[in-house]
Amino acid sequence: MKLKIRRYRWSDLDTILALHRVCLAEVGLVPGDGVYYDDDFPRIQEIYLACGGDFLVGEVDGRVVAMGGLKPIDAETAEVCRLRVHPEQQRRGYGAAMLEALEARAVELGFHSVRGDTTLNQGAALALYERSGWRELSRTRVGELTVIYGEKRLLPALAQDLR
Repeated sequence: MKLKIRRYRWSDLDTILALHRVCLAEVGLVPGDGVYYDDDFPRIQEIYLACGGDFLVGEVDGRVVAMGGLKPIDAETAEVCRLRVHPEQQRRGYGAAMLEALEARAVELGFHSVRGDTTLNQGAALALYERSGWRELSRTRVGELTVIYGEKRLLPALAQDLR
């Protein structure tokens, strides 16, 4: 089924918060582990949208099954945050579609690179970032978890077409 990607609406809040929690539980992340947090969700307008970023959701048959945000770090770099696909909808290319949409949106917003992080136990996310051309910057130990930080340089659409 086709994933329809659109901008976040305030009425999505409960749905994306539930999606976030299901996805993290699926990979063994829990509140209090030093990596899991969800305090930005009630402030999506402020943290993502009002400061020059964006937040996208992906729907299949009108049901939100994926999401991801862009949070500006500085004038040239945005952080990809909250990239999630419901466990029942994984392995269908929805994560790749969301990441591609976020990267394209970052270019539209004038960013030259994107950064993000994931944990070593999120194998599907690591594979997605690697396939998408991200490079690892560093690793940090947080409690029992290894957090991996990555980055990708973005090219404007014209430059990508010339490759």
